[in-house]
Amino acid sequence: MAHHWGYGAHDGPAHWCESFPVANGPRQSPIDIIPGQAHYDPALKPLKLKYDPSTATEIINNGHSFQVGFADDADKSTLTGGPISGTYRLKQFHFHWGSKDDHGSEHTVGGLRFPSELHLVHWNTKYQNFSEAVDKPDGLAVVGVLLKLGSANPSLQKVLDSLSAISTKGKQTTFVNFDPKSLLPQHLHYWTYEGSLTTPPLYESVTWIVLKDPISVSHAQMSKFRSLMFSGEGEPPQHMVDNFRPPQPLKGRKVRSNFK
Repeated sequence: MAHHWGYGAHDGPAHWCESFPVANGPRQSPIDIIPGQAHYDPALKPLKLKYDPSTATEIINNGHSFQVGFADDADKSTLTGGPISGTYRLKQFHFHWGSKDDHGSEHTVGGLRFPSELHLVHWNTKYQNFSEAVDKPDGLAVVGVLLKLGSANPSLQKVLDSLSAISTKGKQTTFVNFDPKSLLPQHLHYWTYEGSLTTPPLYESVTWIVLKDPISVSHAQMSKFRSLMFSGEGEPPQHMVDNFRPPQPLKGRKVRSNFK
């Protein structure tokens, strides 16, 4: 049975536990990362992100965000190293953002919220496919990149230029020849912890890797995000804003970092 959920007063994060009891589970995401309380772990390896631009296939408005999908049948775009063992394959990336420039990210750092957050979603290739991996404790690894207000980001612009074709829920179009690595900061210092999907069904299956350094986004580019609609064609228009879940309790989990 499909449960309706969203980000509004009646179907938003405060209500998700009614249909998805795991919302109150022991490893829910996002969290507030407090840098001074993160444990430096010298055993953490550097991240290895190998992305092939040819694996990008489509961009879609799913009514909650927009996502760029990647071909699921080849080890051309992968994540290895870091806190994970084995190889994880890139499935999609998407963003969360606010109605104003002073909020929008899901993870906060020392209580500070950023205008937006990028999530690059990878699945563990020890499983047959994404569907099999999605609810396993080690099934997914998500790289989170915070977006900070500043100069326009040329790499992001190619993505934003496609949004006019998918303005309403359910619209999709081809999106090819894009290297997600162009959306990463120069240095890949990270925090990591065991967490969950930040949208229903909220499976506790994610190894989170949140990069310390943000990337830049301009005010005009943020306005482009907000031009999208939660609503479908012919429905009362609802601008796609504030599509983020607030930080969840840490419940004794340890946040580790690969930097001092």
